[in-house]
Amino acid sequence: MTLIDKLGRTVSYLRLSVTDRCNLRCKYCVTKDFTFTPHPNILRYEEMLRLIDLAASLNISKLRLTGGEPFVRRGFMDFISSIQNNHSEMDLRITTNGTLVEQHVKDLKKIGIKRLNISLDTLNRQTFQDITGSDYLNEVLNSISACLSAGIRVKINAVAMKGINDHELKSFIEFTKENPVDFRFIEFMPMGEDTRWSNERFWGADEILTQAQQFAELNLIKRTADNRGPAQMYSIKGGKGRLGLISPVSSHFCGTCNRLRITSDGYLRTCLFSDKTYRLREIMRNPKLNDESLKRVLVAATRDKPLGYDLLQARRGSEGVCGTQMSAIGG
Repeated sequence: MTLIDKLGRTVSYLRLSVTDRCNLRCKYCVTKDFTFTPHPNILRYEEMLRLIDLAASLNISKLRLTGGEPFVRRGFMDFISSIQNNHSEMDLRITTNGTLVEQHVKDLKKIGIKRLNISLDTLNRQTFQDITGSDYLNEVLNSISACLSAGIRVKINAVAMKGINDHELKSFIEFTKENPVDFRFIEFMPMGEDTRWSNERFWGADEILTQAQQFAELNLIKRTADNRGPAQMYSIKGGKGRLGLISPVSSHFCGTCNRLRITSDGYLRTCLFSDKTYRLREIMRNPKLNDESLKRVLVAATRDKPLGYDLLQARRGSEGVCGTQMSAIGG
């Protein structure tokens, strides 16, 4: 069985948040006082593995583990090892803030992790502290270096924010020239009821591209079957890395969206911009229900998967497109 929605989009990608806890407090992610989910309500690793088994049976071929910050959860390395042992055919990836990665690089390589996405919005120590609330820039840079040395590919995700990191564009380009990474700018999204998003803060993909061309010769990389993600990629003449632009606000890619999200407390979300959720944890913890019950929910939820751009267009002014902040969704 394959998951297909009413618009004909096939779902083949699952993002699973393993925890809502994080050792950073990024301003665009945690937008208000945040209460962590009580531990009993967080999915156990065994429950997550059950969901991954089910996803594999529904032809989900790509799995991304997110947080919060996944490496803060005890037992995370054993968890990813179990996934690799049970589903070596899956394209397993991890999104992390990079602060705790360096110590695990050798084991990640041994387990078989080939790619990491690392969030890094600035190369300036003070700006890093202003954005995240912590002074961990060197730890992140060391993690990136350790991954590259071990042969683990790195994609760097930077939230593009005018007035905060736009003045660093030349430095970002130079970093990408010098390192074999994909440095991807993600447009700042108006997430959460107390979002810090505003028109003045928005730094769009077209503007980034125009400005980046002042610092380097960029060449468009055509999308292929192996390169069909949301990022439009550009090679940099004379550079080791590539520049990417992800434009969920200015030029949406909803028509080809192929993903589902499951939060750390067991709620299924079919669209990042929608607050509609489906309760999977209660099904899994009900002894009278089985995997067929879970499958029916996944199939029905996918069928009604919305177009996020319609929700984005319907919002008013600078309000959030949904009431849930990014830290509770899982990236």
